[in-house]
Amino acid sequence: MEESSSLVRFLFVLCLFSSSVLCLDDSNQNAAASSSSAVYIVTLKDPPSVHSFSSVSKHSLTSTSSQTYRIWNRSASITRVHDSLLRKVLRKENYIKLYSYHYLINGFSAVITQEQAVRLAAREEVDNVVLDFPVKKATTHTPQFLGLPRGAWLHEGGSEYAGEGVVIGFIDTGIDPTHPSFSDKVPGHSYPVPPRFTGVCEVTTGFPAGSCNRKLVGARHFAESALSRGVLNSSQDDASPFDGEGHGTHTASVAAGNHGVPVVVCGHHLGNASGMAPRAHVAIYKALYKRFGGFAADIIAAIDQAAQDGVDIINLSITPNRRPPGIATFFNPIDMALLSAVKAGIFVVQAAGNTGPAPMSMSSFSPWIFTVGATSHDRVYTNSIILGNNVTISGVGLASGTRTMHKLVLAAHALRNGTTIMDAIYIGECQDSSSYDQKLVHGKILVCSYTVRFILGVSTIKQALITAKNLTAAGLVFYMDPSATGFQMTSTPMDIPGILISSPQDSLALLQYYNTSLSRDNASGKIVGSASVARIVGGMKPTYGITAPKVMYFSARGPDPEDDSFQDADVMKPNLVAPGNSIWGAWSPLGIGTSDFQGERFAMESGTSMSAPHVTGVAALIKQKFPHFTPAAIGSALSTTASLKDRKGNPIMAQHTVLNPDATQTPATPFDMGSGSVNATAALDPGLIFDIGYNEYMKFLCGINGSSPVVLNYTGESCSAYNSSLAASDLNLPSVTIAKLVGTRTVLRWVTNIASTVANETYTVGWMAPDSVSVKVSPAKFTIGKGQTRVLSLVFQAMKNGSVASFGRIGMVGDRGHVVNIPVTVIYKIAV
Repeated sequence: MEESSSLVRFLFVLCLFSSSVLCLDDSNQNAAASSSSAVYIVTLKDPPSVHSFSSVSKHSLTSTSSQTYRIWNRSASITRVHDSLLRKVLRKENYIKLYSYHYLINGFSAVITQEQAVRLAAREEVDNVVLDFPVKKATTHTPQFLGLPRGAWLHEGGSEYAGEGVVIGFIDTGIDPTHPSFSDKVPGHSYPVPPRFTGVCEVTTGFPAGSCNRKLVGARHFAESALSRGVLNSSQDDASPFDGEGHGTHTASVAAGNHGVPVVVCGHHLGNASGMAPRAHVAIYKALYKRFGGFAADIIAAIDQAAQDGVDIINLSITPNRRPPGIATFFNPIDMALLSAVKAGIFVVQAAGNTGPAPMSMSSFSPWIFTVGATSHDRVYTNSIILGNNVTISGVGLASGTRTMHKLVLAAHALRNGTTIMDAIYIGECQDSSSYDQKLVHGKILVCSYTVRFILGVSTIKQALITAKNLTAAGLVFYMDPSATGFQMTSTPMDIPGILISSPQDSLALLQYYNTSLSRDNASGKIVGSASVARIVGGMKPTYGITAPKVMYFSARGPDPEDDSFQDADVMKPNLVAPGNSIWGAWSPLGIGTSDFQGERFAMESGTSMSAPHVTGVAALIKQKFPHFTPAAIGSALSTTASLKDRKGNPIMAQHTVLNPDATQTPATPFDMGSGSVNATAALDPGLIFDIGYNEYMKFLCGINGSSPVVLNYTGESCSAYNSSLAASDLNLPSVTIAKLVGTRTVLRWVTNIASTVANETYTVGWMAPDSVSVKVSPAKFTIGKGQTRVLSLVFQAMKNGSVASFGRIGMVGDRGHVVNIPVTVIYKIAV
C-alpha cells in the first residue's frame, strides 16, 4: 500500500455527482489544473446530514417537510464549509471542486495536485484524502422461473400491484426513457409518485422535457470527474441520463420493467417481458459511460444523491476492478457511502462480479451490501440444420428456418476472381461482402467460420449477416473453428435463416459432408461446385425443463477477501444467486454495449449485472409488504428462504471452468451460491429474520485490528463511543463463516418472529456439521410468538486439523410451515 499522511491510493470499479466550482489564480485566468493534477476525494471529520439527524429518515412514511428542510439546511451548511476550507488551504491556487458530498458522507471531490492533497490531508478537520479510481460494468421467462405470477405477485394483488410505492435507484449507464418498459400509460388503477421521493428529472440535449413520468420518476447524470480528465465527449458519450450503452436500460427493466411488454427482435416476436416488480418506480443515476466506464467520484455523488432523493433500494450492477488496498476491503469510499445509505434505511444490492470461477474472485465485499452471483435458468433456444445425408446437427441462433433444402457453399469457395486466402486471411469469417462472388452465393446457404475473433469482438455475427444479405444468400451457417473450441456460443438474433453450430464434433461432421460432395474440374482440379444441401430448421421457439439453476462459470466466488493480502473474512459472499445467463431485457436502440443487438429494443445479456436486478426486484416486493423492514431484515428474508435444489430436486451444481464448463461442474457450496438460489415467494413469508443495525456494523469495523483511525476518517465517529467490538462471525448474519477455528468457538444469533399469524410457532433445530467440525445449537427446540426475539447459541469445535474449507448447514423447521436455513463455512481448523 502506498501512503502519504492520510493520503491513500487504490483502484475500484464505480462512479458519482454535484455542482463544480472553478478557482484560479488571478494571474492565470485561462489555466485550469496543472498536468500533474488529479481527482481526489476528501472526507471531513464532521458527520454528514444523515448522521446529524439519525432519528429522521426520508425512507420513513412519517417523515415531514420540516424534517426534510432541516436536512437540506444542514447540507447547505456543509457545502459552505467545503468551499471555505478549499479557499483557506489553496488560497490563490488553481483547483476545481467537482462535488460536495453531504448526505451520506461529509466530503468533496476536487481536481488538485498531489502536493495540494497532502496539505489538505494535514488539516485537522480533514479525515481522509483518497485518489479517485476508475469503475466498470459488472426478461420474458425468469418471472415464471422464479414463480412470481402464481406466488409472490399474488401476495401483492397481481402484477398490476407488485412493487407499487417502492422506488429503486439504479447507478448505471442511464436509461432510454422512450422504452415501453418504463411507460406510465399502463392499464389499472392510479399510479402516483411516492410523496417522500424528491428526485428530479434532468432536461438536457438527448433527454428532453417529459422524459420522466410516474414510472420513471427521476433521472440525473454524473460526470464531473470524467470531464475533469478530458475523457468525456458530450456528443459521443451522451452527457445526459440517456443510455447510449444499453446496460442501464437492461438492468432497470429486469428489476422493474412493466408487465407484458412485447419482445420483438429482428422482426421476430419472442414473448412478453416483465420486471420482477413491474409496478415499482425507477430512478436513474447515470455514472457510467459507453466509451470509458466511470470513476468513483461520480459514483459516490450518484449514491449520495439517490439517498437524498429518497430511494428505497439501490442497484449496483458494477464492481471494482481490483481489491481496495488497506487494512480491510470494507474501507473504501464506495462501501462506506453505502454503509451510510444502509443507516438511512436503503437496501443495497450489488453484482458479485464476472471474475469467476477462481476462488476468492469476489468483487463485492462488505456485510451491509447484498451480493448476488449468477445462475442459469430453464429456458433455452435450440436450433438445428438437416443435412442432405439425413444427419441433423444441433446449434443455437434466434433465426427463422429455410422451408426447403438449399445448396451449401463454403466462404473460401465463393471468392471473387483475384481474391485469395493470402489477400484475406480471415476470409472464412464472412466479414466483407466485397471479397465474394455473388453469383456463387446467391440462393445458397453460406458457410462461415466462428473463430476466437468473434469472442474477442473483432469480428461480429451482425457483419456476417450483412455480408450474407448483400450476396443474397438463402441462409447463414457458422461452424466452430478450433480456436474457439470450449467457448459457449449464445443465441444470437439473425434476420435471415441461420444457425451457429456450437459443437466441434458437429462442426467437423458438417465440413466432412460438404467436402465429400465437392465437384472439381478434371483438368485443373479447381472446385467448381458442391452437391451438398441442407435445410435450417430455425430456433425461434424456446424449450423448457433443462436442469436449472446452476452457478455460471463467470460468477465470482468466495471466500470474501478481508484485505489485499488474501486473508479470508468471516463474511459469506456471495449472499445469494439469481438468474444471470441469457436474460432478456429492455435495450436502447442506440446502445453499443453489444453489436448483436444494435438497433433493437430488447437484448439478451449474461452476467452478474443481470442477476443483481432480479434480487433487487424481489427486494422491492418484500419492502412493499414489510415497509418498516430494515435492510438487514430484507437480506435475511431473501437468504433464509433460498432454494438449495434445482428444478429436478437435485443439489444445485456449479460450473468451474471457462472452457467446457458443464464437464467440470460439482455441487455448489456457499462460496459458489451463498445461501442458495432466490425464492421469491418464500421470501415474502420468511417466518424468522436475523436483523442487524448500524451500531453492530460499526462495532464490527471497530473490531478490525488497527481500524480506529480509519473508522474515524470515514464516519466521523470514534470507536471509543462503542463499548464493545464484534468479530465478523458474531454479526447477526443469516450465515456463519469462520475463517480460522481454533479449538472451540461460540457465536450467538438472534431471531425475530415476523410471521403474520398471531399464534406462537414452535421451531425444531437441526444441523449438518462441516467436515472435521462438531456443531451444537441450543436451544434445539423453541417456541416464539409474533414480534418476539430468541437467542440461539451455536458452538463449533475443531475435531482435527485441516486447511480445506468445509461446509454445513443449520435448519429451523416451524410447525406452521416456515423453514429457515443458514449456511455454515469453516476454512482453517485447528484442534486443541
